Amino acid sequence: MPSPKVFVSSTCYDLSMAREQLRSFLLRLGYDPILSEYSDVLFDPRAHTHSSCIQEVPNADMVVLLIGPRFGGKIVPEALNNVDMESLINSSFDVTVLEEPEKLSITQLEVLKAIDSGVPVFAFVEGKVMHDHFVYQKNKELVNQIKFPSLDKPESAKYIFEFINFLTHRNRGNSVISFSKVEDIENHLKKQWGSLFQKLLREEREQSVESRKIFTITEQIEDLKTAMISTIGNAQNRDVARGVIKYRRLADFLAGLNLPDFSVVTNDNCPFEYLLELAEIVELVDLPNRNTFGRTALVKSDRTYYELRFRQDFINKISIDWQSYVSLTPDVRQVIFDAISDMGNMGPGILRYRDQNFDEQFQDYFEKENNPLKGLTAILAENSDESES
Repeated sequence: MPSPKVFVSSTCYDLSMAREQLRSFLLRLGYDPILSEYSDVLFDPRAHTHSSCIQEVPNADMVVLLIGPRFGGKIVPEALNNVDMESLINSSFDVTVLEEPEKLSITQLEVLKAIDSGVPVFAFVEGKVMHDHFVYQKNKELVNQIKFPSLDKPESAKYIFEFINFLTHRNRGNSVISFSKVEDIENHLKKQWGSLFQKLLREEREQSVESRKIFTITEQIEDLKTAMISTIGNAQNRDVARGVIKYRRLADFLAGLNLPDFSVVTNDNCPFEYLLELAEIVELVDLPNRNTFGRTALVKSDRTYYELRFRQDFINKISIDWQSYVSLTPDVRQVIFDAISDMGNMGPGILRYRDQNFDEQFQDYFEKENNPLKGLTAILAENSDESES
């Protein structure tokens, strides 16, 4: 039976009793604690132990962090390669502690790896350390002249307290709890994990209800469409009404293209590929997603581009609609397109022209992702093969 894996991150020498008690607590809950002193971490003989600990973090479902009076061992340089520091800069409003990453401790880097990997972090700070942190906040300019009673080494004050600042100023998951005994941690985690589980169950239930509502509304809309069309007596008018419903997304797409001669839409029987060639589109490229539907760039020969609010397979659906659309008579096509145009767009169009150089706009993204550009012919061929299979 799978159990939640909980990585316990802290200095070991000063917090060994707390770690042991926390391990017993997790086992009683039926969870799988990960503590380095119990050989729960794979210490790969080909890597430094610091790298092994950091590489283990993404395998956990949660991280419990304990901050006490000791800073711990400073990380070895090779361990830094396991964490994307650039992404962490955007994760908190106070990133002072990241200005000298080579001075981070192994415990701190474990937590940064968790944040970088999207693993939830539950952070706890010893009460005396938290009290001295408040003193530090008021007297940062005197940090080298103050001896903080809670800390073992005065020179570690800045790095411990600035790490607490980083955690408390995170964009999300910034809860940091003070504790005086391990029972405080246990009580907090029981309440938090119980509430989180309850919230997930409620969200699942609400999502199921919403899905049923959407399905019901969709069925009602289809019934309304059928009822409306059945009331139209003339056969040609019925074809127009069906066309307005069927070709709405095609018309929206075509309206966004800057075609040199728009009469091709109503009078020509050209293939869809030729239509895109008229618009000087030479490449289709996946773009970074801003929504659940994806985005696609339709790149022109002059390297400006159109931005489509859907993934590339949407182009294949549009091309199928076009093949059906051109089988209608020019008169019916004209009436359908005019009717859709008169109705106006319900919200922003699905295709927008961007008068910007595509290569300059997305150079960094494609260098990072190694996402190759694909020619228009290849994309349409791939989509066609997928639809046939």
